[in-house]
Formats: sequence, C-alpha cells, structure tokens
Amino acid sequence: MSRTKPTPPSAAPAASPAAAQGDPAAPGNSAVAPRDTPPASAASTRADANRRRILDVAFAELTRDPDASMDQIARAAGVVRRTVYGHFPNREALVTAILDEAVTAVAAAHAAGYEGVDDPPRAIASAMLAVWDVTDRYRLLLSLAQRAVTMEGIRERLAPIHATGTQMLQRALDEGRFTTPLPARALVYVLENIMFGLMEAVNDGVLGSEEAGRAAAVTFLTGAGLPAQEASSLVSEVASAKAP
Repeated sequence: MSRTKPTPPSAAPAASPAAAQGDPAAPGNSAVAPRDTPPASAASTRADANRRRILDVAFAELTRDPDASMDQIARAAGVVRRTVYGHFPNREALVTAILDEAVTAVAAAHAAGYEGVDDPPRAIASAMLAVWDVTDRYRLLLSLAQRAVTMEGIRERLAPIHATGTQMLQRALDEGRFTTPLPARALVYVLENIMFGLMEAVNDGVLGSEEAGRAAAVTFLTGAGLPAQEASSLVSEVASAKAP
C-alpha cells in the first residue's frame, strides 16, 4: 500500500541582500528602521545629577564644618541618606572623591601656569601661584583628605604633576638658575611640603590666603638658591601679570 508523501510547506521568497542586512526599505523587510542610540535614561541622568549635587554640597558642608556627618550632608543636599550611601559607601569615599576632583583641578592649573613660559624660575613661580588659587579652595579639607587617603595616596595622585615639575626643576639646575645641593626630585618634596605647610598656616589663621600664595613661591625660589630680592621681584611681577 502506497503512502502519500506530505506536501512540504511553500518556501518563503528569498530575501534580497539589502533585506538580509536589515535595510527597512528593501523588499520583504518590514522591520522598523533602527534608531540612533537613545540618550541616557531618566534614571541614569537623575543619578548623575544627584551625585554631582552631593559632591558640591559635601564640599560646602565639610568646608564649613570638617566634622559634618553623612546625615548632615544628605539633608543639605535634599536627598535621603540612602541616596548618599548609594553613591559613596562611607565618608572616606566621599572625601576621596572630592580630593580626586581637587587633584584634577590642580593638574590643570599647574599645566596652565607653565604654558608659554620658557624661563624655569618664572615658570615655577607662575605654576605655584596658579596652583595656590586652586588649593586655597580645598585647604580646609586637607586634614580630612590626609586621614582618608594618607600622604602616600595623595602623592600617587600627584605623580604626573611631580614628573612635570621635576623636569622644570632639573632645567633650572642645569642652567645654573638654582644653586642647591638637592636633586630635582627632592626639590619636588620640598615644594609640596611648603604648599601643605602654608595651607595649614592659613587654616590656623597665622597667614592670610593671598599672602600665603606669594609667600609659597618666594620661599621655594629662595630655598632653591635664587637670590631673595630676585625671587620676590619675580613673584610680584608674575602675580601682577595674572591679576584681572
């Protein structure tokens, strides 16, 4: 007894190459045209805005009160505490995030201070004054950052600035502008500690902020061997040129 073979289903018409590649205009392709990558979701945008606001408010609150708690910062930012902890698991993480932003700003100021200045002592004075303008805004948070990150962690973040500074200091030594037994790399440590020390002096009310910026530059230049009168005149000249 013969058995009738089942009739195979009709084959669908072959798609054109364009349709196979997803061209919505191609025959046989009814797919909706792909759209550009959509912008960030509303939730993501809101989270970014919250993080930015928390950082800005935390900076203001910690500057006003270095002992401000995460609860205080949350209230000041107008968010619940859970939102703050969602972005920063603890207070140290929050302080570290502020420090990272400060280092980014310092690096930009340092580079801007060197830009277009070929004479090493003048470039160093220019960079120090530019950096002071930035660090002065963060000086009240210095002790917090030192506890949260440690000096070694701060130096690691400043490493690119140290490298550039070392090159400029070496030029000053090679050209005989600085007369000191210290190598360029050691001078970077001296410079760093002058800046940190004067920030603490301003915090304690021993020195005015604007005075400290110029004092830092003059102190370092004279310590590196530049005659005191020349150092003072150079810093005053550079500062006057920077004044609006």
